[in-house]
Amino acid sequence: MRSITLPAVCLAGLLASTLAWADPTDLSLVQANPQADGGTAYSVSLQLLLVMTALTLLPSLLLAATSFTRVIIVLSILRQALGTAQTPPNQVLIGIALIVTALVMRPTFDEINATALTPFRGGQIGGEAAFELGTEVLKKFMLRNTRNAELLAFADLTNSGQFNSLDEVPLTVAAPAFVISELRAGFEIGFMLFVPFLIIDLVVASILMSLGMMMVSPMMVSLPFKLLLFVSVDGWALTIGSLVQSYAH
Repeated sequence: MRSITLPAVCLAGLLASTLAWADPTDLSLVQANPQADGGTAYSVSLQLLLVMTALTLLPSLLLAATSFTRVIIVLSILRQALGTAQTPPNQVLIGIALIVTALVMRPTFDEINATALTPFRGGQIGGEAAFELGTEVLKKFMLRNTRNAELLAFADLTNSGQFNSLDEVPLTVAAPAFVISELRAGFEIGFMLFVPFLIIDLVVASILMSLGMMMVSPMMVSLPFKLLLFVSVDGWALTIGSLVQSYAH
């Protein structure tokens, strides 16, 4: 978040200084001029403002429209189930979640690049058309990984009515439904990972109770056994592989 906020602050300062030294009667700095081909040309200051806004919305887009939410929830629950406190640290978990997110989203990003970014860079389509095409590809990914129950629930909340096909679902319904589906899936996978380690904790606590070792912490005794189990079954590879395979493309 800090790495994204810093350039946004710099751009804000640049834009503010530009407007401060500008002639207050000169509106060319913040104009949007229509073009002959139907497009719109924006001034440099207005472009800086749009870029700044995009940078501030980037973390929310990462959380809401990609697999990051499910991955980071599963990794956090796994760390809690192992009982290793802050090991791995939050920075490591976020790094792993970003790498897994890039792996899961690669086909979607490749399609966005082919259908929207490449034609836009080549001058074949405008910025608005590229944004719409890219959003449509991202929406298809979200809908393929969203439960029908969440779609119906948010359709009722937004009074959107019934949809004859998934293509008719607006982004205002698909995005929140996708986030709730990701939360549900993350907790379901986390529960399945938590159960084996919980059984180890219960067994160790029962053994210590039967031996009369009341002052010994069951968590301290069970931690080596949980780590041994997780490492012996190659738990990290199984967890990451299961997360990647849980998505439909």
